Amino acid sequence: MEIRTETPQATDFVRPAPAEQPWERPDPEWYKDAVFYEVLVRAFYDPDNTGSGTLKGLEEKLDYLQWLGVDCLWLPPFYDSPLRDGGYDIRDFRKVLPEFGTVEDFISLVDSAHKRGIRIITDFPINHTSDSHHWFQQSRMDPGGPYGDYYVWSDDPTKYDEARIIFIDTEESNWS
Repeated sequence: MEIRTETPQATDFVRPAPAEQPWERPDPEWYKDAVFYEVLVRAFYDPDNTGSGTLKGLEEKLDYLQWLGVDCLWLPPFYDSPLRDGGYDIRDFRKVLPEFGTVEDFISLVDSAHKRGIRIITDFPINHTSDSHHWFQQSRMDPGGPYGDYYVWSDDPTKYDEARIIFIDTEESNWS
């Protein structure tokens, strides 16, 4: 085995991308042999020393992830959130949490990953929102209005006795 003594260069991590991208040949079972890599954006790479990783930081490390043999990145929620439920309490599905970057940064990450033959899957929990989401606020103000049926409201405190109340300081009930 040869021992390398020089510092690795960025080009040492580059594998040629396949001539045909994986998503260009539909294969419903592609995931069975794929190497998945879950990326917590906040903890992955902080390129600006701000205390939090960013989408741009993740994009900077794509060559390394490709070299590792990663076929698909799995990103837990990175959307705008008050972060009271680990980012799963989304305030706006159309925005990125500012400390992680912008929508444009996400688009750039996806484009760069695709050029390397890497897929991206995002955790997109649309079955619930933050209590600060516009839909929730509108539903709470007017349960009979256009957003009223987006959430289930009940005045019966015993109806969901066993359910964990997540935002006890805001609402003494549960919604979904």
